[in-house]
Amino acid sequence: MTFVTETQLRVDQSDCRTFAKQKMASAKVHLLEDGDDTPQFGEEEDENSDKLKHPVVTFFHLAFRVSALVVYILCGWFSNSFITSFVTVVLLLSMDFWTVKNITGRLMVGLRWWNYVDDSGKSHWVYEFKKGSNQSRINSSEARIFWLGLVLSQFMWAILFIIALLGFKFKWLLLVSIALVLNGANLYGYVKCKVGSNDSMTSSFSNISSNFVWQQLIKNVTMMGSPRQPESQTNII
Repeated sequence: MTFVTETQLRVDQSDCRTFAKQKMASAKVHLLEDGDDTPQFGEEEDENSDKLKHPVVTFFHLAFRVSALVVYILCGWFSNSFITSFVTVVLLLSMDFWTVKNITGRLMVGLRWWNYVDDSGKSHWVYEFKKGSNQSRINSSEARIFWLGLVLSQFMWAILFIIALLGFKFKWLLLVSIALVLNGANLYGYVKCKVGSNDSMTSSFSNISSNFVWQQLIKNVTMMGSPRQPESQTNII
């Protein structure tokens, strides 16, 4: 019969605790950092599906601009005050401008444009876009909604501008001009971001092509300027 001493029992308990701690330490999973391009578990299916990844953001991308159009068109039916209608539409347009510029563009299409003034007082415009694998993680349905919302709203305000101009409604013409400027600023900024992302994709190919053509041109000019080697004459007997 084997007796276990108290010292051996304590050693066995400490070994079990050490082994358990090692197991727990090996089971820890480090979270991905914000800058990591690797998609997390379950994101592969979401990226390929048509399900909206940001439904609330998509709603507010359309809510303010549609509300501004509806209030402008129907304001005469509910109120005869031009000032009330003017202030309401301008507030909706301002909220739409801020939301699209700072939130929906970054989340829905991975684009952002902004401006800053350096120490010398010079203004700089910055147009940013997602690179690499982050670009492929943009939801296609949200991207379509984003661009359709920008383009169609600008088209609608352009039609309302023509109607107000032909009807000599100059006070409403001022309001429509504000809408065109605010919506047009976002549209222009995001088009610049999109064009910049396409240019970055083709710049490497264009640089390689231009360098190849330039090298071939220099080679041909060098060969034309060098003296031609005389052909060796041989006598055949």
